[in-house]
Amino acid sequence: MQELDEFINTVKQLPPAPKVLPELLALLNRPNIDASKIVRLISFDPGMSAAVLQATNSAFFATGSPTADIQEAVQRLGFAQIYQIVCAVTGGKSLAPAQQGYGIDRGELWKHSVTAAVAAQLIARRKGEDENTVFTATLLHDIGKIVLSEALTKKYDRVIEEVEKNQLSLQEAEKKLLGVEHAEIGGRLLARWKFPSNVVSAVWFHHNPKAAAPSEKLAAYVYLGDLVAHFIGHGFGHAAFAMKGRSEALSILDLEAEALPLLMIETHQKMETVNALFALAA
Repeated sequence: MQELDEFINTVKQLPPAPKVLPELLALLNRPNIDASKIVRLISFDPGMSAAVLQATNSAFFATGSPTADIQEAVQRLGFAQIYQIVCAVTGGKSLAPAQQGYGIDRGELWKHSVTAAVAAQLIARRKGEDENTVFTATLLHDIGKIVLSEALTKKYDRVIEEVEKNQLSLQEAEKKLLGVEHAEIGGRLLARWKFPSNVVSAVWFHHNPKAAAPSEKLAAYVYLGDLVAHFIGHGFGHAAFAMKGRSEALSILDLEAEALPLLMIETHQKMETVNALFALAA
């Protein structure tokens, strides 16, 4: 833990903490959701309010005449859709920029993250699980790459060599070159930002869901969402070639391997939603 904190503390530019997300997620997980508290939380940040209203009035999300009122936006779209928009606005600020250390162009990491989140959310919906938590953890699963990108900028050729020639996974290459890997850095960063412990564990162990116990189900959703995003072509750099499959994610969620092709099709059919969320931070 100390090693991770020390590494994070050496980074010159950390991504901004999405302070509203943990608070909003906690509100949505309460038995009786208080809409007024959600409205106040969003309204507290003028920039967030403007972005939510802009999204609400956009061609994809609009359900009527334009509105300039957050409470009306919440009533029109519902809690789940508003939360998705807030996630996209806050997450995109960090994930949209290029990450030179990984050879990732602007928008690639963000598009991958949104696609993975939508895919994981589809599985959670089918299983009757908490879609908001699944969407959040999956959207932020690669946040650690933003922290490591700076350190890898001058070592990208070494990363490629380790992945292609030595057949290491991306996280194994990171560990070998830096002593840390993006999943554990991402988990620690979310812990420092006061995200729930299950989200922290799911991000920390999203490449090894079984190790995330007692949050292995959430980690499995993240893992499969990540996998589907790569499979349907929304990966980046050498990451897609450096993934090592783990059948345990399917067994944890009681899914058959045959479910993956259907999930890929369903995710592809949701690309209009992906593109709309992607556009909020493109």
